[in-house]
Amino acid sequence: MARILIAEDEPRIATFLEKGLRANGYTTVSVDDGRQAASLARDGDFDLVVLDLGLPGVGGMEALSRIRRRGERLPVIILTARNESSITVAGFETGADDYVTKPFRFEELLARIRVRLRAQAGHETTVLRAGDVSLDLRTRRATVGPDTVELTAREYSLLEAFLRHPGQVLSREQLLSMVWGYDFDPGSNVVEVYIRYLRKKLGDSVIETARGMGYRLAR
Repeated sequence: MARILIAEDEPRIATFLEKGLRANGYTTVSVDDGRQAASLARDGDFDLVVLDLGLPGVGGMEALSRIRRRGERLPVIILTARNESSITVAGFETGADDYVTKPFRFEELLARIRVRLRAQAGHETTVLRAGDVSLDLRTRRATVGPDTVELTAREYSLLEAFLRHPGQVLSREQLLSMVWGYDFDPGSNVVEVYIRYLRKKLGDSVIETARGMGYRLAR
C-alpha cells in the first residue's frame, strides 16, 4: 500500500485529498507547512508527495528544494493556484515530477499519482478496458469494439472514472468529486446529463443505473 504525504494548508482541500486517496487504497499523512513537509518527505517513509506551493513559513518551492538537496528521489506532484509558465518551469527545475493547477479534478490528480507510482515500480498501464470499451490514456482515444468514439474532455474524464472502477457502483457525489473537483455543486444534475451523453455515444447498456445508489460500468 503506497504512502502519500499531503502538504496542503487549506483544510478543505487537505480533507478532500485525504478522503479521496484513502478511498482508493492509499495511506496518507497530512501536514500544513513547508518545514514539516521537507522534514518528513523521505524515500523510506513515503512513496509520493503532493505539495502545495503556497504553504506558510517555508514555501512549497523551498520545501521541494530541501527535499532534493537531501537526495530524496520520491516523486513530487506540486499543486499551485498560479498558472504562469515561469512557476511551472521553476517547479520542474527544482525537482518536481508533475504539477496540477487549482482548482483541479480529483480524478486527474489521481491519474497523475498512479502514473508516477507505476513509473517508480517500473511498469505503466496506458489503456483501460472493460468489455468492448477501451480508453487510451496517452492518445485520449475511446473505442467501442472496432469504432473510435469522439469524447469531450468532461466525457473522457467521466468514462475514465468508470473504467478505473469496473463493476463498482459510483454515487453521484463520488462522480462529482472525481470529475468536477472539490468545487462541485452537490445539487447539480450535471452527472445525469453527462451519463446521458456517454450512453448516447457508447451505447445504452454500457453504463447501468443502480437505483438509489448511483451508476456502474457494465462488464
